[in-house]
Amino acid sequence: MNNKILAEFFGTSLLLVIITGSGVMGMNLSNGNEAITLIANSIVTGAGLFVLITLLLPVSGAHFNPIVSIVSFKNKQIKFSQLISYIIAQIFGAIVGVIFTHLIFNLPLIESSTKIRSGLNFWLSELASTLILLYVIKIGSKNKNNLAALISLTVLAGYWFTSSTFFVNPAVTIARSLTDTFVGIQVADIPSFISAQILALVIYLILN
Repeated sequence: MNNKILAEFFGTSLLLVIITGSGVMGMNLSNGNEAITLIANSIVTGAGLFVLITLLLPVSGAHFNPIVSIVSFKNKQIKFSQLISYIIAQIFGAIVGVIFTHLIFNLPLIESSTKIRSGLNFWLSELASTLILLYVIKIGSKNKNNLAALISLTVLAGYWFTSSTFFVNPAVTIARSLTDTFVGIQVADIPSFISAQILALVIYLILN
């Protein structure tokens, strides 16, 4: 396995540790106050994502997201075989990240989330959120020195200005169904989230 695929695997895995772990810790320390937990969750995710992108951008492009990898393939930045390897690494990395987080917080290794995130509002939220992310990457890529900050701050803000809390990532969506914690999503809501993300990708590719 080459360094690029390893970077995508471990980067996505650590991203899920950051997302899930900060959600668990936030709920534990706030005695279940969801507003305080979301503040902690969004700030920690933004900070962690900034570090991961800064470190791994020169290695693999720091995609951590099948949607981003597909755009990269469309732009001829990666080959088809690399695209497939990236997507597999991202999905399995995300799942491993959730399992590891459960391990360090003494939770069952795999859970089935009961967190309901259903409705047209969530679908529209994910559609808009994914388009926003893709255009931030497109425009921000003109100045790679600021790209990590632009993406991280967009995700941090997106936790607050969207009803879906800015999942924007099929691998992340799948993995978060395996944790019955603050950041979870019930399995029944996965298809609508991923379909919104994919539709946003299609719209983006048509327009670009």
